[in-house]
Amino acid sequence: MTGAPEGVGARRTALEVLSRVIDQGAYANIALPAVLARSELDERDRALVTDLVYGTVRMRRACEFLVDRFLTRRPPPAGRAALLLGAYQVAYRDDIPAYAAVSSTVGATPKRFRSLVNAVLRKVAGAPLEFPDAATELSYPDWLVELMVADHGKEAALAALAAMNEPAATHVRADGYVQDLASQWVAEHFASALDPTVGSRVVELCAAPGGKATAIASKGSWVAALDLRDSRVELLRSNIAALGTSEVAAVRGDALRVPFAAGSVDGVLLDAPCSGLGVLRRRPDARWRLEEAAPGRLAALQRSMVDAAVGLVRDGGVLTYSVCTLSAVETLGIDEHLATTHPHLRPLEPPGAPWIPWGRGALLMPDARGSDGMALFSYRAGGGAGGPVG
Repeated sequence: MTGAPEGVGARRTALEVLSRVIDQGAYANIALPAVLARSELDERDRALVTDLVYGTVRMRRACEFLVDRFLTRRPPPAGRAALLLGAYQVAYRDDIPAYAAVSSTVGATPKRFRSLVNAVLRKVAGAPLEFPDAATELSYPDWLVELMVADHGKEAALAALAAMNEPAATHVRADGYVQDLASQWVAEHFASALDPTVGSRVVELCAAPGGKATAIASKGSWVAALDLRDSRVELLRSNIAALGTSEVAAVRGDALRVPFAAGSVDGVLLDAPCSGLGVLRRRPDARWRLEEAAPGRLAALQRSMVDAAVGLVRDGGVLTYSVCTLSAVETLGIDEHLATTHPHLRPLEPPGAPWIPWGRGALLMPDARGSDGMALFSYRAGGGAGGPVG
């Protein structure tokens, strides 16, 4: 558009993605790359669009509050998306002057909504940044905030939730694989518990995309990396091949009916499906998709999976259970289940700081090191001897 304010193209692209996510239910991490792939934006504008989309989706509840104060009725979806996009920039992008955020957003808005968007965003820019409660300010569903406060206390819960409103950091291993620090530490902890005098044979359940499996193999173990769906097994194979790792085999299989003999392996790592409350910074729309019943429902699946995993471990072998969530029912609840149902499992010493003690295991809060949130529990089966725990 001739004479359009700078940045209109980036905002127009962001609005296209937001429309797909907010109004059509698309996943942000799928819709965004698809739209960017056919855009002609330069790298700087692509980065801006990525932040505008993820930030607006993440802070959606807070932005809705900021604009709804100045609306008498809800506008159609295209107008509402523009209002939320503009509010995000005004409230959370200190590097973008308010006048520039308003003018470029208005320029990207369909013509029939421009006067409304202009008027409301100017009011948002001139009003105090105040919220009625923590859930609105931090932009999470009420139930999720209540769950976190109940499980961790108010101070720790709000600190963790605030940390997950910040963009995720990128961590690259020495072999070039991109993997969050929390996942790297889980793999290191598991590997250090195995017998260091022999090449251990281990199984990772729910293993895709393969970061932990390849990290464990680099410490001297042979790893069967198992996952259920064909697409995830192919992802495993792709990452294994890219790293040139010969000590990891991708296996298609169900963690509830594992295709290995009882007591046949030295260790099992179960990185179980979970509610993902520790990785919300990576999945901006997950907080709006997650159902309140999900942690309890997933805990039932986790109990079944860990019961199946226990049977694979030889006497003296290691079982590690990890989940990238923070709910007590999916972490402490599983440990309590193991203590009752499998008393022959002896808890191993959990990792130290920045992990904190969590029942018989450890918990990594997302505000501790800017990593994912993670829970970790490790056990030695039976009375056999084994290697040290790092």
